[in-house]
Amino acid sequence: ILGLATLGLFIVNPNLVSQIKVFLAQPMNQFFVIIVLIIFAIIVGFSTRNIIGEKTQRFLNPIKWLGFIVYAVGPLFWGMVKANLDVAYRVIHPKMPIKPGIVVIKTRLKQDLAKVILANSITLTPGTFTLDILGDNLLIHWINVKADNIEEATKIIGEKFEKYLRIIFR
Repeated sequence: ILGLATLGLFIVNPNLVSQIKVFLAQPMNQFFVIIVLIIFAIIVGFSTRNIIGEKTQRFLNPIKWLGFIVYAVGPLFWGMVKANLDVAYRVIHPKMPIKPGIVVIKTRLKQDLAKVILANSITLTPGTFTLDILGDNLLIHWINVKADNIEEATKIIGEKFEKYLRIIFR
C-alpha cells in the first residue's frame, strides 16, 4: 500500500526530482514493479497507437510474432554474419578493396512499417546503410557497389530480406 501511496505522491507533487527520489526510495516488491511497468506500457501503447501505423491489431497475432522471430534469427542474423565477414575481409586486406557508392533499390512492400523494417535490416548488415525511403525506392550507401542498375542492386541487397517480409506482412 505504501508503494501505491508513493505512486500517488509521484503524480501529485510538482517537484519532479523529489518525486523520483521518494518513489525509488520506497521498498517495492517485484509484483508492484511489474504492474507499474504494464500500466506504463499500456499508456505508451495507447498514446502512440495512431503514430505507429496501419492495422496495429496485426501485431496481436502470435503467428506474426513467430514470423518476426524466425526472420530475426534466420535470414537477418545470417545476413549480418556474412556482411560482417565481408567487411572484416575488406578492412584487413592490404589493398582495402572497396568501391563505395550510393545505389537505389526498389521494394514491392506496401506497408510503411514493412519498408522501415527492410531499411533497418539493410542498415544492420555491415557495408550497407539506408539513407532514405522514397516511396517504393530505398536509397542505400554501399561499401562495395557490385551493380549500378536498380534491378541488380535490389536483387543483391534487398531481395534476401524482402521475400521474408512479404510473407510476414501479407
